[in-house]
Amino acid sequence: MNPEPEPALSLSKGTENVAGDRPDEALAVAEAAEDDISHILKKIRRIELKTRGMVRESVGGEYHSVFKGEGIDFDDFREYQHGDEVRSIDWHVTARLGTPYIKKFAEERELTVFLAVDISPSGDYGSQDLSKRELAAEVAALLAFSALQNKDKVGLILFTDEVEFYLPPRKDASHILRCIREILYATPKRPRTDPSRALELLVRSVSKRSLVFLVSDFICDDFSQLLKPASIKHDVVALQISDPNEWELPRVGSVRFHDPETGEQIEIDTSSKSARTRYAKLQEEHQDRLDTLFQRLSIDKIDLQTDRDYLPALHAFFKRREGIRA
Repeated sequence: MNPEPEPALSLSKGTENVAGDRPDEALAVAEAAEDDISHILKKIRRIELKTRGMVRESVGGEYHSVFKGEGIDFDDFREYQHGDEVRSIDWHVTARLGTPYIKKFAEERELTVFLAVDISPSGDYGSQDLSKRELAAEVAALLAFSALQNKDKVGLILFTDEVEFYLPPRKDASHILRCIREILYATPKRPRTDPSRALELLVRSVSKRSLVFLVSDFICDDFSQLLKPASIKHDVVALQISDPNEWELPRVGSVRFHDPETGEQIEIDTSSKSARTRYAKLQEEHQDRLDTLFQRLSIDKIDLQTDRDYLPALHAFFKRREGIRA
């Protein structure tokens, strides 16, 4: 049973009772709300124009070549020709028409695609032009518009350590724009990252084998227990979003760090070589465990960073997949 979709995030911000009975304050609130709406719409439009262009230029064709539906659908009947397999003859139609006819089948191309995107607070971090969440929204838009061009359905799951939001799969442009908006602006109810509940939803509630793009920074504890059955039932592709400052500490003296997911604060002297070395070692160990997990389950992983162009990583992924299909 699929979960009930949550209400859309409204772009209309009500002004009733916000400023009491003072018209000037109500007007100021209304103007601020309009400015917010305008900013949101411009941001979504920018992402749409940028990613649609990439789909037309290259990514859409690569997606089409690599991702195809499974199975075949009945297409039509045609007269039997020399060389056709006898077992393909439809004897009911042949008896009715008096001439041998065979069934024609067409490859089923339509896929169901799910964007499972981490919206925990750690995604709001970004030392570059884009935050991790903004990068996730842009890449998700690119994949969604590629799916739309391929006539595939796209669904959305937003998660923290719970499923925060669910949109059933559809295939129209307005639905894709809705997905972009939700990824950018949905407010998480819980602070921590754990893909397990999203993966559980895909295993238990999505009956048809689907293509799942799992988008997260994966700053979390082990989630292999649910990842394994999800990767068996569906084609799971992991997209790891990171920021360069997460890989090594900048040498800027004493800094107080705040973990947005736990609320914990700690002060570190980043001028200390031993502190920087220890931090880098912990990051490396975590990454090694994550890479080993994906490799063990034969899950493709795409590495994306906020300071790098994401197209080369996507092109390399499509090339690897094309090589596997060949």
